Amino acid sequence: MDFSFPPFKPHPLLKNGHVMTIISAFVPRRFDIPSAEARLFQVDPESHLLAHCHWQPGKRKDAPVIVIVHGLEGSSDGNYVRGIAEKAFHRGFHVVRMNQRNCGGTEALTPTLYNSGMSADYRAVFEELSDSDGFDQIFFAGYSMGGNLVTKMAGEFGAAVPKALRGVCAVCPAIDLAACADALERVDNYPYQRRFVKGLMSRYARKHELFPERYPIRGLAPVRTVRQFDDVITAPQFGYRDAQEYYENVGAKRVAAQVRVPMLMITAQDDPFVPYASFLAAKISENPAIQFVAPRHGGHCGFISRHAGSERFWAEQRVVDFCASIAECK
Repeated sequence: MDFSFPPFKPHPLLKNGHVMTIISAFVPRRFDIPSAEARLFQVDPESHLLAHCHWQPGKRKDAPVIVIVHGLEGSSDGNYVRGIAEKAFHRGFHVVRMNQRNCGGTEALTPTLYNSGMSADYRAVFEELSDSDGFDQIFFAGYSMGGNLVTKMAGEFGAAVPKALRGVCAVCPAIDLAACADALERVDNYPYQRRFVKGLMSRYARKHELFPERYPIRGLAPVRTVRQFDDVITAPQFGYRDAQEYYENVGAKRVAAQVRVPMLMITAQDDPFVPYASFLAAKISENPAIQFVAPRHGGHCGFISRHAGSERFWAEQRVVDFCASIAECK
């Protein structure tokens, strides 16, 4: 499937990747969408994910569903999550805004931390929506870390794509975590590194309060970078030798060639910490199931265009257009 859409034309003041990234993340936005219904999805015997769901009237089964997965240290309340939710709801979609494990204030819902390889969580969400709820048109959209997760899920399905999984979208997916961790260690990326580490360590402290024996504070090695966090905390918590082994096992670049479900993947060549070279090395564009789009500008999950209205947030609009075009072909 070749989905056509207008090219990205960045706002004239936002052609710097850092500026685009920061503005898109922190500028307040207003959203026109009905109130959400909270829902817990059980993803393993001890763990639940909190979602905020916007159902079309009557929760009718013939309407498509889009499940949105946020990035590292984000939540279901992120600007891009709500932006896609608003656009999709007004196009007739049911919308499910996910929180990853521990995110959005949900540390008590799971004894574990979260990591970039937990694609099984979203497979469980898919199965509940298809098997228990009876929806037969389900789409996933993920940004950054969430983009890696949904790409990994799609690749793990391979040719055995469930009939109800109609499409997957990933925006600036972190498919090569080692490359991302290396990029974060550049001097110009220090503000992002500091923000991520502060959030991760604060979350670890909250897990310590809930599960003190599982998450000790005393004797913990210093953590100043994301790679150090993954070396000291993530890798041992999930049975990996070190951060490098963790990165090699959970990056979607390993399975991207196996994706067979229709997929839209968008990234920016000036993304500060998801290197464009990762996508070239993984030969993403060679997979006919993946429509790969990489504008020169866009920053990390930014893509604020020079146009007003629905086209202002270009990637959000493309995600919804892509899913709607497939849903209309039912």
